[in-house]
Amino acid sequence: MTGRGAARRVTLLALLAVLAAWPWLAPYFAIFLMTEILILGLFAASFNLLFGYTGLLSFGHAAYFGTGAYVAALLLRDMAPPFLAVLAAAAVGAAVVALVIGWFSVRLTEVYFAMLTLAFGMMVYALVHQWRGLTGGSDGVAGFPLTAPLPGVAVNIADPVNYYYLTLILVAVSAYVLHRITVSPFGLILRSLRENSERASFAGVPVRRYRLAAFVVSGLFSGLAGALFAPFNRIAVPEMAHWTQSAEPVLMTILGGSQYFFGPFLGAGVFLLLRQWITSYTQEWMFFLGVILAFLVVFLPRGLLGLFDRWLGGRS
Repeated sequence: MTGRGAARRVTLLALLAVLAAWPWLAPYFAIFLMTEILILGLFAASFNLLFGYTGLLSFGHAAYFGTGAYVAALLLRDMAPPFLAVLAAAAVGAAVVALVIGWFSVRLTEVYFAMLTLAFGMMVYALVHQWRGLTGGSDGVAGFPLTAPLPGVAVNIADPVNYYYLTLILVAVSAYVLHRITVSPFGLILRSLRENSERASFAGVPVRRYRLAAFVVSGLFSGLAGALFAPFNRIAVPEMAHWTQSAEPVLMTILGGSQYFFGPFLGAGVFLLLRQWITSYTQEWMFFLGVILAFLVVFLPRGLLGLFDRWLGGRS
């Protein structure tokens, strides 16, 4: 292992230690904030499997985030199965929606792909907003209990600290799986599609099949993030499937650095901290947040991790 690789591993272990001790180190509100950062960081990392590794910009990823949120909320309200079973069902449900949408979308590239994913995303939003009999319309789905993670496990996951630890474990495992995917032969092929899909096609790579596989995997983990977010907010609402929700992982990924696996997680943390800081001073937080983010995107095209990498003598 190189010195640089060892430093990264030590940094990661130190970060995990801080996250594990977070409820003892931070005030109560910070536990809620860190839980949200972890969930939206997973959402952004799922999106980056398409954007940073496959070269496809999706403007409709809230469709899978919202699907996961609604499946989880409805199952918890109407059936109350073990929580991990709910999360698994929500992730699979989001993957199925991603499979259907992706089958049409991966036939296009660049701006056409982005616009088609946006169109499908707004269809999903319209569906959950209008189908009042199932989704509750604009009122959403609420009033669901938070059951134990596994049958016979006496853990109150309605407690914010317990839910934080459950989220931390699930996000850490998901991040590990996503990272293994990115460094696997499958991930290397995705990078080749990002660099030159025509050359990969000439080499015999079934481009659409690999893009669709990446789309489904991305949708699955986005659905898992949504399934964690609905119980965190104690409600699933149509705004979770709106195009504005789709914009958040895009901003987070660009802010943190799409060329780096942990860039979306860093971007999620910075994005939410900036939003929280600005809203404490003014109600016009969207304007000031937009100015700050525009400045960072223009002057840090490789994101914050790209800046740190240059400081540490990494890639130029």
